[in-house]
Amino acid sequence: MSRLHLSNTSTATTCDDFELQRLVVLNEETEDSPIFHQPKLKTCQCQCPYLGLLLATCSSFFFSMCSVIVKWMAEIDPTALAAYRYVGVLLPAIPVVLYKQEPVIPKGKCMVLILRCFTGTMSLMLSFYAFRHMSLADASVIIFSVPVFTAIFARMFLKEPCGIFTVFSIVLTVIGVIFIARPSFLFGSMINSLGNSRGELEIWGIVAAFSATLFGASIYVLLRALKGVHFSVLMSNFGAFALVQCLLISWWVGGLCMPPCGFDRLLIVALAVFSFSGQILLTLALQMEQAGPVSIARSADIVFAFIWQVLFFEEVPNRYSVTGAVLVLTSVILTGMRKWAIALPETSSLKHKLKIFTK
Repeated sequence: MSRLHLSNTSTATTCDDFELQRLVVLNEETEDSPIFHQPKLKTCQCQCPYLGLLLATCSSFFFSMCSVIVKWMAEIDPTALAAYRYVGVLLPAIPVVLYKQEPVIPKGKCMVLILRCFTGTMSLMLSFYAFRHMSLADASVIIFSVPVFTAIFARMFLKEPCGIFTVFSIVLTVIGVIFIARPSFLFGSMINSLGNSRGELEIWGIVAAFSATLFGASIYVLLRALKGVHFSVLMSNFGAFALVQCLLISWWVGGLCMPPCGFDRLLIVALAVFSFSGQILLTLALQMEQAGPVSIARSADIVFAFIWQVLFFEEVPNRYSVTGAVLVLTSVILTGMRKWAIALPETSSLKHKLKIFTK
């Protein structure tokens, strides 16, 4: 258990290692996923040189399936689904806390921990709302742009450098999001702006997705203040706080209910299992591979989202959505390449070849 000191939680995703190497947000950072910080990451030796990337891709598969379940279970409120998911976050963390005998409330970091729990919970709930009220692919693309927007928060609050390459990635992402949102003042009234199957405007879907992205990006700053806190403490506090918050909000909006018997309850169990599996695989991937390549492999989440959208919901993306997805995906990959290049040792010949990414 001691080797699992990198974890990540939601969405719209996702990890300590990400954080330590300052991989765009949450790497999930992010966000997830959710999270944690510990000493220096040591890369595991493995006979299969691409096993870490394969595990990261598999984690994307599981996280994308969580999105499918959320969108499929249209009769259950997204906040209630978020509560069910956090049960899967809390339960595995409790035995680890007891085993490690870690203090449940870190001294002097209570307020920061509460803020981290609040922002993480809001990010996931808003992500679930976006999945419900937007096409799966469009919502996934916007939410997955968290790593790029993290650079803005890192510059504002952590005073980290923001070079030409970072600015280019941000601009590329914003343009991609505009293609997905398709605001009428830019594209005209003849092109639907994030419409549903009846062509109706669903502005709250894009608001939820973008808000989830901002909440997710803010986690990066908070996690930097929680370095040294064991992942099980973060997970247990996050799971408990998020569970209570989701239950209260779900009750307040009238969405709190037990899922119907039969297939729906199996989907609830699958949601928790897929979430936990995605986090574990991402943790293992980060132990075997650097954060940059892992973040690139995690971008497979967007590809899976387009596949599931067509396969399960019979929604064929239009050319604007595809264009926006390509732009955001390119930005995420470039950001991952930059983090990878920065993390390489100065004596590495590969770092000199990737020098353009460090600008």
